[in-house]
Formats: sequence, structure tokens, C-alpha cells
Amino acid sequence: MDRAPGLSVRLKLTLSYAGFLMLAGALLLAAVWVFLLRYVPDRAMLINPDDKPTNGVFPIRSVLLDVFAPRAAAVLAFLLVFGLVGGWMLAGRMLAPLTRITGATRMATNGSLSHRIRLPGRKDEFRELADAFDAMLAQLEAHVAEQRRFAANASHELRTPLAISKALLDVARTDPNHDAGDVIDRLHAVNSRAINLTEALLLLSRANQRTFTREPVDLSLLVEESTETLLPLAEKRGVTIEASCDITSTIGSQALLLQLTTNLVHNAIVHNLPEQGSVWVNTSACPKTVVLTVENTGEKLTPELASTFTQPFQRGTERIHADHAGVGLGLAIVKTITHAHKGTLTLTPRSAGGIRITVELPATAPHADRQ
Repeated sequence: MDRAPGLSVRLKLTLSYAGFLMLAGALLLAAVWVFLLRYVPDRAMLINPDDKPTNGVFPIRSVLLDVFAPRAAAVLAFLLVFGLVGGWMLAGRMLAPLTRITGATRMATNGSLSHRIRLPGRKDEFRELADAFDAMLAQLEAHVAEQRRFAANASHELRTPLAISKALLDVARTDPNHDAGDVIDRLHAVNSRAINLTEALLLLSRANQRTFTREPVDLSLLVEESTETLLPLAEKRGVTIEASCDITSTIGSQALLLQLTTNLVHNAIVHNLPEQGSVWVNTSACPKTVVLTVENTGEKLTPELASTFTQPFQRGTERIHADHAGVGLGLAIVKTITHAHKGTLTLTPRSAGGIRITVELPATAPHADRQ
């Protein structure tokens, strides 16, 4: 944004300091005149030597004014020079932190997000501004790094099905005797995976932008819908689902929150024991929040490993090759949707194996009637 040139803040502060000092000096001289000189007689008086220790003519007001005025002007001139010089130095010292903040801002504008101000000294307005700016730079740096990593991973994931499709087409073109039905089936599976990945990326972008309509949502109804939809998959994999749902009303996008619950239940079913696995889904209401908890059986996990599950494309070999394994964005989408609804997501390994995932969202007044 182009702006017309103006006075610097340092010059403005200098003029303000000097002007205030001049005003104070003028008020002091005016006080001297009002409370002292006006009591001096304006006509000559003779002092009786018998009554006073001094004698002669008492000075009159005009004489004192002739003596006082030049000296008052000299004092005001001194105050002006002193105010300008001292104000310039004082303003420069006071604005030195702002200069560092400005320099850091220019570096950030040029793409250097690793720089930090780290302004020393005790807490004041400038230090608060510098600390807030450092925190913003740290968040921006982490966000940019995450976006770059996500873009690289997404590019790699999208390139894989395209490369497989190209290889299958090359085989079909160079080998006329190859089974065309097998090629078509494999192409269909690869393209379906690419479509699912693209839709997941679009959903992730939509949740990140928070461009969705908010409305009252009952999480318990979404859990019922998700479990019913995924029940055939659970039966196929030998996993039992137990749901205990209270009415839990929140505000948000019904479609996104349905995707959240579906992803959690799907993740709990797929990443479970090879047989006789279990999934527990629970919703509960607190005074200010509603809680959705999904637990499953499975291998024992460490807290460090569990904390990586919400990162995009963080998958093990089973996630890559197993049926219904998804595209590695399930929990990343859950995390994004949770944050878009001003909630918190917690992943805790179970001591017996498996993981407990808790989603906490702001609560609203429950509906009078459950639809």
C-alpha cells in the first residue's frame, strides 16, 4: 500500500517532548509574573531610611520587566534546544525495540521465518509486542513447514497411482495377449484409490479453510449412523462394536462431524487385532463440552508413536496394503475437523494394547426432542 511521506515517529515524539517542555517553561514564567511581579508597584517609591535598613528608590514593575523579559526569552530558547536534543535522544532510545521489530518484520516478509527478535529486558508494551511477534513467527514457520511436507507427501501419493496406471497401460499395449480383464480391474482399483485420495485432500482443505455452515448437531446420532455404515466391514474383519451414546449437542458442520466419527470408527476397525478385536464408542456431555471417545484393541503402542498418527500420510505397512486401509489421511482429517470446530483431540495408548482417541467439542443446549 503506497502512502504519502510523513514525519517519523521519532521526530513527532521529539517535537512533542520539546513542545511540552516549552509549555511547562512558559507556564512557570507566567506563574512568576502572576504571583510575583504583579505585586511590584508600577510607580517609584521612596524608602524612609529611619524605618528600613535600606534606603533609596524601590524598583518598579517596568524596570523588572525590562530585566526579566530577556532572561525569560533566553530560558525558553534553552528549553527549546534542550527539549529538541534531549527529546531526540530519548525518543531514539525508547523506539529502539520498535526498530528491531521492524527489521524482523522485513526479514519475515522476505521469507526468513526462522529469525526471532528475543527482545531483552523487563515486560512492557514493546516486549509484549516482540514476544507476540516471535510466537506468530514460530507458528508461521511450523505451518509453512507442515504445508511443504504435506504438499510433498500429497504429490508423492498422487504420483504413485498415476505411475501404476501408466505401467498397466504400457503392459496392455505391449502385450496384446495379456488378460484385459485383469488390467481393467487393477486400473479400477488404482483409480478408485486416486479418487479417494483427491476427495480426502479436498475435504482436508475445506476443513482447514473453515468455510462451512454451522448448525446444531447431535454427535450420538452421527455415531449411530457411522457404526451402522461400517458394521459390515467390522463383521468381515471379526471386530465387535459396542456403542454407548448420550445426547451430545454441539455446533458445527453435520457433514464434517459425520466424516470425523466415520474416520474414527473406521480407523478403530481397520487397525485392530487380526481376529476377535473390539471397538468401544462413547459420547458423553459435560457442562461446557461434549466428548466423543473411540477405543479399540490392538498392538501395544508408545505415546511417541501414537502422537504421529494425526500427521498426514503417517502409515505402516498394514495401512498401505490392507483392504479398506484408506489413504493415510483419516486421523489428519479428524484433527483438522476438530480444530476447525474449536475442539481438542487426544490420542492415548491403552495399556492392554490399542489406542483411545478422545474428541472434545464445545457444548450447546440439548434439543428438547431427539429427532
